Amino acid sequence: MFEGIYFEFPKLLFLIFFFIACHTLCPMKLPAFYFPHAAKFSKEVLHSSKLLFFLKWLAIVMMILALMSPVKEEPYELDPKEGYEIALIVDASQSMEARGFDPLDPMRNRFDVVKTIVADFIRKRKNDNMGLVVFGEFSFIASPLTYDADLLQKILSQLYIGVAGRSTALYESLAQGVSLLQTSESKTKIAILLTDGYSTREKDTIPLDVAIDMAKKEGVKVYPIGIGLPHEYNARVLEQIAKETGGAAFSAENGKKLQEVYAQIDRLERSEIKSESFTYLKYYYTYPLFLGLLSLMLYVYLRNKKGYL
Repeated sequence: MFEGIYFEFPKLLFLIFFFIACHTLCPMKLPAFYFPHAAKFSKEVLHSSKLLFFLKWLAIVMMILALMSPVKEEPYELDPKEGYEIALIVDASQSMEARGFDPLDPMRNRFDVVKTIVADFIRKRKNDNMGLVVFGEFSFIASPLTYDADLLQKILSQLYIGVAGRSTALYESLAQGVSLLQTSESKTKIAILLTDGYSTREKDTIPLDVAIDMAKKEGVKVYPIGIGLPHEYNARVLEQIAKETGGAAFSAENGKKLQEVYAQIDRLERSEIKSESFTYLKYYYTYPLFLGLLSLMLYVYLRNKKGYL
């Protein structure tokens, strides 16, 4: 357990000489009392003095060891993973309130169905580094790239319709997804763009050609998915995005079709993601500190107890 431990501040060991000098040169003076038959108590006094002496110096030594900060380097390495760097771009505009998208439960709105399917996709992609972008009137990064699927699912579950406004800033969301993947060193960068509407031009601050150029420059393949009836979203624009970025466009009229789309994307080829190594310091100062405080309290208790000197 203690193998490989070293002290961050080893020079503090010299404090022990300060206490030795103080003990030698500045002894504590006690009032003298004379008792008859002193020899009768000499054995108890000697035993008490040895115990108090031991406790006092044990406390001093342990406190100094705690100040020296014993630590141990613990290496930690993330195993190499085979997977994607994926930006999940999800439409949360007002149009996602439409119902009837799930044939088994017509009362569920589109956004609830989408969250369920996307959460299932996240759960299956255990080796992928994924982030989440949400858009409506504006877009924002709800989660940076992470391997923590549980965290990503939790963030997804807390999203709601209108969290980013009522309109559809489609092109801005694509640019946001590309920005999310800019720091990635993976050779395969994927953006899955899901929407059920047309771009609201007055709310889209980034033109389509600029968003596409950004994706091409960063080497991001975009897989747009239009959900709902064919006239509800701009299939031509989604196909253009897919074609120019090397991806593929999909459509889904209902929840079952959407599950099939994500299953198809799930079969994409995987790219290698480099492993990462870390070293963190594990501190052990609490052990001597606890022992030192315990010795000090016991010393004070016995020192003031009747019968101890």
